[in-house]
Amino acid sequence: MRPIIVCLLAMFSTQPAGAQILQGKIIQQIGSGQFVLLDTDVPFAVGADTFDDDNLYGFDEDQNITLVEPIRVDIGNEQGWIPAGTIVASHYVFFDSLSGIHTGYVDFDAPILGVAAFQGTMAATDFLANTGVTYLSTELRGLEQGDYVWIDENLPSRLWVYWAGSSPGDYVRVFTEESKGALLM
Repeated sequence: MRPIIVCLLAMFSTQPAGAQILQGKIIQQIGSGQFVLLDTDVPFAVGADTFDDDNLYGFDEDQNITLVEPIRVDIGNEQGWIPAGTIVASHYVFFDSLSGIHTGYVDFDAPILGVAAFQGTMAATDFLANTGVTYLSTELRGLEQGDYVWIDENLPSRLWVYWAGSSPGDYVRVFTEESKGALLM
């Protein structure tokens, strides 16, 4: 009985954020954006055109959570599921641009296990969200037709994005292996 309580407490407790997203970069775009790592210690809202610029954004959500149930992913893991008992760190990556096509990447401090890229899988994993962030227009999250996200074959901690941005933007949730950076905080 005690291990179950520990898992449930870990699932709902937020670890310090540290530097789980290490960096990102836009390598091609129509516009003048850059990668911006958002600080979740300062409250903000995401979605519903709250940013409307050319930047690629990322922020860390809950870190080092032991999954008590498997979670479905759209990209990554060949079986489409990250199994129960896996320790994951959750991250949110998005463009909320006015228009244009954007290509870039985001580097994490641990290999990527999978990506929730559509509304259903994002909604099902909202329990891993950072409670200091307000998520708006959640029914419009995910990728649209023609948008692509992939994990670098040679660098499994790098997520590539190719997104045609417009309102309301493109949003994905990235699950990485246990974050060593969060453990050191």
